[in-house]
Amino acid sequence: QKDNVTLAGMMGNFYEEGVPGKVQLGSGWWFVDHIDGMERQMKDYANVGLLSHFIGMLTDSRSFLSYARHDYFRRILCNILGDWVEKGSVPNDMKQMEQMVRNICFNNAERYFLER
Repeated sequence: QKDNVTLAGMMGNFYEEGVPGKVQLGSGWWFVDHIDGMERQMKDYANVGLLSHFIGMLTDSRSFLSYARHDYFRRILCNILGDWVEKGSVPNDMKQMEQMVRNICFNNAERYFLER
């Protein structure tokens, strides 16, 4: 977790035209499995790159309990974005925010893994 910013910054070295977010930071909560760790990783990623390119939560989908973890991830993500909207850090555009959440929670991962 202490190296999130450095690693997120280094990801920019692996750019390829037409491939947004070619290198991903990975899910820090496999090792830092608590709200502070998850928030910290998403905020670090957003500070150095584009959170909108994040492929979201990875988990062992063979486990029934994974479904609750995805819900937990979505709630944390939406709380972060909602806080930024309230502070005026990002536009108060609910359609744009909804699409960003949909992209992070599903669409980005689908594109990322299907295009490889």
